[in-house]
This record gives sequence, C-alpha cells and structure tokens, in this order.
Amino acid sequence: MNIFLSGCLRIPPARWQRLLGIVAILLAACRAVSAADFTPATYDLSALPSYKPEQMALGVVRIYGTPLESLVGRWAYEFRARQGHVRLKAYPINTSQAFAGLLTGQADIGLMGHRTWHTSLMGFHQAFGYDPLEIRFATGSYDDPQGSTPGLMFIVHRSNPLRGLTLQQIDGIFGAQRTGGWDGTQWTTAAARGPEGNIRTWGQLGLEGDRADQPIHVYGSDVTLSNWADLIEREAFHGGKKWNAAIIEGPRADIGLKAHGKTRDQEIIEGVENDPLAIGFMFQRVINAAESDVRVLPLAAGASGPYITPSPQTFFDGSYPMHNGAYLYLNRVPGKPLSARDREFVRFVLSREGQQIVADSRIFIPLSASQAQAELRKLD
Repeated sequence: MNIFLSGCLRIPPARWQRLLGIVAILLAACRAVSAADFTPATYDLSALPSYKPEQMALGVVRIYGTPLESLVGRWAYEFRARQGHVRLKAYPINTSQAFAGLLTGQADIGLMGHRTWHTSLMGFHQAFGYDPLEIRFATGSYDDPQGSTPGLMFIVHRSNPLRGLTLQQIDGIFGAQRTGGWDGTQWTTAAARGPEGNIRTWGQLGLEGDRADQPIHVYGSDVTLSNWADLIEREAFHGGKKWNAAIIEGPRADIGLKAHGKTRDQEIIEGVENDPLAIGFMFQRVINAAESDVRVLPLAAGASGPYITPSPQTFFDGSYPMHNGAYLYLNRVPGKPLSARDREFVRFVLSREGQQIVADSRIFIPLSASQAQAELRKLD
C-alpha cells in the first residue's frame, strides 16, 4: 500500500518511515535546544542558617545509595573544609543500595532520590524493631529538564471548565474503596473508605450540562510501583494502595522504548489532549517538551482551599501539595544520639551552604528555612 499526501504526492511506505524518522530527530533537536535555553529558577536561601560546627567530627561517613556523585562530591568537599578530621566514603551505585547498606551495617547514611518504598521500610523495621531516621534534604523538581523526582501535575482537556482538584477528589477519581492504609510501618483503618467515596462521573465534580453524566476517563503512569504512585497513595489515599481499576496506565519501566513511535509519557499526554472526558497525571517538564495543549489544574489540600498553582516557588515553599522529595536515611536507635560525624554531616546538608549546593545542582529544589528547621529537629 502506498501513502498519499494532498491527493497527489505518492511516497512508498519505506521512504515514508524514513521521513517520519527525520521529523522525529528534528523535533528532538528542537526540544534539546529548548532545554538548553531553559532558565533555571532561583531560590532565596538567606533565611537558612550557615553551617557552624557544634561537635568535632571524626572518622568516616559511609554513604550508599542513589548515584548522585556530583551532589555528594560537592557536599564532601565543602564539609571537609569545615570538618577536616572526617572523611566520606561514597558508594552511589543505585537507589536499592541505600537500605542494603543500612541493613548490612556497611553504610551510615542511605541516600535516596525519592522516599523509600514501603517494602524497604518494612524490611528495616523487621530487622531492627524500629523505623529508620528519615531526613528530607530536598524537594523534587518542578519543570527543570535537568531535574529529578518531579512532582505531579493533574491535567485535563483544554475545554474542561473544572476549577481545580482537592486531595480528597484525587482519591475519589484515582482511588477505590479500601479497608485501611499504611502509616509508615503501621496499618491503620483510619484511611478506610467505602465505594461512596468513588468519583466516576464529571457531575460528581460539579460539572453540569452534557458532561455531568459522562464517565471520567483516567490516565496515569506506573501505579504498581513508582515514586509518583507512592506520592498519590501517601498524600491522597492516606496510605491506601487500591486504585481505580479503569485507569489507562502507561508503565515507564520501558521508558527508553517506544510503542507505535511514542513514549509512554507521550501516550498519556495525548490521551488527555484528545479526550474531553479525560484526566491524568504527568510531569511538567514532559508537558513542556511535548508542547501539549492540556490544562494543568490547581490543587488544594482541603475542601476550603486555597487552590495552589504549581510553580518553582510553590514547590519551594511547599504549598503545592503534590511535590516530591529526596531523602537521607540513618539507623538511629530510639533514645540514642547519632554519632557526631553523622549528625554534623546532616546539619551541613541542611545548612545554607548545603542547600546552595542542592540549588546549584538543578537536580532538586532546595528546602526553605522552615522545612530545613523541621528536619533538623529530628536530630534532637
């Protein structure tokens, strides 16, 4: 079969495929230029206290986990400039090594570019009888092409008049009835809800007219095991793990591969872009790269609002409820202090100098002063 363009230009299928390949390369190049021209956000860290040693750090701080060599390298260099009697030994191979190092006693600090999976947390608790000390050292990225652990945007067709979403509505749309949920390593029935909490039509979200009785077509990524699924389960499902069975899922385990010439991310965005009854979740940098015509919804933590529009600033101040984080994990016996070297290293990471290194990396967004202070209190 030949393919006709404008009724007059006939192109054999093989050549047509080559032309499509060239177009794809040109589009990728254009997006690469856009990424290169991206202006990273700036963050005011002046309210963060500078690092001042409280104790002399001696020995070796052993760090296992996510391969963030440049970030750890700069932390190590600047920390040793202030604590010259300590060395850092880093084994940043992959994220799974963070808890492997803690469980085997080979690591003092587990470095993770996202919050740990529930299975790792349970494994640690079963091994030691208590939970690890969890320190958030950064917020996940918003739209920076160089960023990691992005927060989630909830998107609808551009014609959809929906004002925004609350976390309870996200639960109703994407979740399902459940008997309870996980609060850390503890199962609680406080998160239980029945089928009456399900939201399956647009009228249940307040839309009127022709849309009111129409079903909501739900799109999303990797709801089986992923950082973004975990984020929704934690913030909207209250620890529950039951999803709307009708979700059209784009698994990103094969993100480097393409189905029908499209990535899974593109399929999700195009699904929402072409369907007036659709709603989905995706990353802002992917929406930008695709030059998509979807509409991003503001979110509210509670029914009374306020509705927060995602932006670098609302990620930085934490007001946008679906932002992500990056973490340090330590094996601290309850009631006992951390070693001076571990405590001082964490204090440095949470200082103005440590957070400036986070900001300069563009991998994550630094913590605000209030967020850093909340993490520092965990050391006491």
